[in-house]
Amino acid sequence: MSDFVQSLRLWFAPQRIRDEGETPDYRFSLANERTFLAWIRTSLALVGGGFAVDQFLPDLRWGVRVGLTLALLVAGVLCALRAVNHWVRCERAMRRGEDLPASRFPAALSLSVAVVALAMVVLVVFGWAGR
Repeated sequence: MSDFVQSLRLWFAPQRIRDEGETPDYRFSLANERTFLAWIRTSLALVGGGFAVDQFLPDLRWGVRVGLTLALLVAGVLCALRAVNHWVRCERAMRRGEDLPASRFPAALSLSVAVVALAMVVLVVFGWAGR
């Protein structure tokens, strides 16, 4: 738990990461930053998709529409939080000369998006009318 708390503190004080280990090749740090930005773009796309489902599918049954909307919005929130956490963990690992951290999050996010997409395919194919 203390590693999580320390990592959480680094979210808001990234300059403290410089106190650990040695400075990696700047290209690796910049690649880590680009990965962070890709996660943020994914998060924004998920949030946008959630709002799109809510706004552009008014004929969809209320519970289904809210369920799909919330699934996409929650995935967007988790993705944004994961972005900064992953950035900090990778930056620390590079400075310490450790292996980059492994994560199950990409698989979980991918499966979640696939389930929502399949639900939407079913709704499109079989119709979504009804409240």
